Amino acid sequence: MMKAFTLQLYSATEHEEFADVTSFVGEDASGSFGILAGHLRCVTSLVFGLARFRRGGDDWQYLALPGGLLYFLDNRLQIYSRSYLLDSDYERISTLLRQQLLAEEQSLHQMRESMRRMEESILRRLWEVGRRRVQD
Repeated sequence: MMKAFTLQLYSATEHEEFADVTSFVGEDASGSFGILAGHLRCVTSLVFGLARFRRGGDDWQYLALPGGLLYFLDNRLQIYSRSYLLDSDYERISTLLRQQLLAEEQSLHQMRESMRRMEESILRRLWEVGRRRVQD
């Protein structure tokens, strides 16, 4: 029988726990890594993307994350993220992750555009104030 550990997922709105996890694969800034039962204490920051885990001989479960914090100690893997998506279908979760990434990119673009307009407005006002001082 394979050794197992517990996986706990935490987000701002939900919490799930999975017992009998035999394998976890995730990615941090240094690349992909795997965790098995008995792994040494580990803390890392997960990047935006897909992780996966397996319970016993079951199929992989895919976990889409916008990044997060991973902590492993005493055969308990805890993942903290502002949100996550969980699915056993790789194609479906990949599509959802792409949609989430596109939505975040669109939001970031809108925020940058708003900041650019605000900077232009401030510079215009400063130029006008400076011009008035010169004329007075």
